Amino acid sequence: MGWWGDMGGPTQRGIIQYSVSPFQQNAMKGALHSYIFYGFKRIMQQAPYFAVPFAAGYGLIAWAKSKNAYYNSKAGHLEHGHDE
Repeated sequence: MGWWGDMGGPTQRGIIQYSVSPFQQNAMKGALHSYIFYGFKRIMQQAPYFAVPFAAGYGLIAWAKSKNAYYNSKAGHLEHGHDE
């Protein structure tokens, strides 16, 4: 048994390995530029799908909190006939 997986068999032939030079790799090239110019447009196109449900949920929570505060107040107890 050889070193690090070298099993001592015949050398392999016909294996070709390709790679890209590190100088040609630009993974984030243009990402910030693209977001600045097109990100706002994409957000505004998707706004009806998240802004309307968010506003409806916020309105529902605000209404429920005020209703709960009224029901637990003295006036709310007197209106519904609860004794203190």
